[in-house]
Amino acid sequence: MSVGLAVRLGSWGELADKASAIRFTVFVDEQKVPAELELDEFDAVSCHALAQVGAAVVGTGRLLPDGHIGRMAVLAGWRGQGVGAALLRALIDEARRRGMARVVLNAQTHALGFYARFGFSPEGGEYEEAGLPHRTMHRAL
Repeated sequence: MSVGLAVRLGSWGELADKASAIRFTVFVDEQKVPAELELDEFDAVSCHALAQVGAAVVGTGRLLPDGHIGRMAVLAGWRGQGVGAALLRALIDEARRRGMARVVLNAQTHALGFYARFGFSPEGGEYEEAGLPHRTMHRAL
């Protein structure tokens, strides 16, 4: 894990500027997700996580009220350094704190192994979301 890595949780009102900048860089610029799909009505009701190393904002994710974890994004230069793991742990801990019995996510297929390391199991078959292959995964809390 990167030295000085901190994860902050907050509302969309508090974290929107920084979280949306990372999401647009990763999903829209890198992965070519259509910009109009990136922000949605769930942002306003979700708990957002922001990963920072010093003053640099390097990753984000969110927890929806129904237990879905999503919009996990880490800037390219910070991948493989524990940022995604710290974000996922923080969101799982928040779900547990809120009394949720399980968490669910829609994983891009290239990230299945990452989520499996945190106890997530795939369910159902592969499907396309925003032009990218995904599988649903879940974990009991």
